[in-house]
Amino acid sequence: MWWIHYGRYLHQRLQGQPTQQITGVQEFYGRDFRVTPDVLIPRPETEHVIEAALKLGARNIVDIGTGSGAIAITLALETGARVVGTDLSLAALRVAAQNSRRLGAAVQWLACDLASGLIDDSFDVVISNPPYVPARDKTALQREVRDYEPEIALYGGDDGLEIYRRLIPEAERLLAPGGWLVMEIGYALAEPISAMLGAWKEVEIRSDLAGLPRVILAQRA
Repeated sequence: MWWIHYGRYLHQRLQGQPTQQITGVQEFYGRDFRVTPDVLIPRPETEHVIEAALKLGARNIVDIGTGSGAIAITLALETGARVVGTDLSLAALRVAAQNSRRLGAAVQWLACDLASGLIDDSFDVVISNPPYVPARDKTALQREVRDYEPEIALYGGDDGLEIYRRLIPEAERLLAPGGWLVMEIGYALAEPISAMLGAWKEVEIRSDLAGLPRVILAQRA
């Protein structure tokens, strides 16, 4: 009966559904994560965010907009730090919790808008891969992304900056003095996001393997 399943999978793929959603699995930082249409599929480029965070030696980390939990779980397993993952989507948090149980990661999951449920000065790293695709660019996206991944995890308002405008003040509130904000960014957003961080210390932009701006780090003054 294998051919029945193969035929169904082939039909789904021909309709544009991502392979990761068909198989239910995506590899990230050497581990397999369960994915569903409720979460953004983890990308290899996001591993640059992990690499940046690992060098900071954090003991208290919050991953804002955690989705599948890939960032939060990876950091918990790689560092042994206390990690909290937040998301507005309960469906996404269910996927994240399933991933953490299966991979044996101790992560606290919290349903809230950005970090509204967390107290001030309680973390030394705030990390996020927020939605940053400009809504005006929706038609230019690949069909696999545009039609099958959750819009809440893709689009950052008309210019792609909507969540950053809210996230940066939230991070400043959450971080202890000297703490770090680490964010993934769209390749065209480095300049305006840097401008938002004008009052922060040690602002640094790091590129991915393609040479495109991918990660921005900033230290709370």
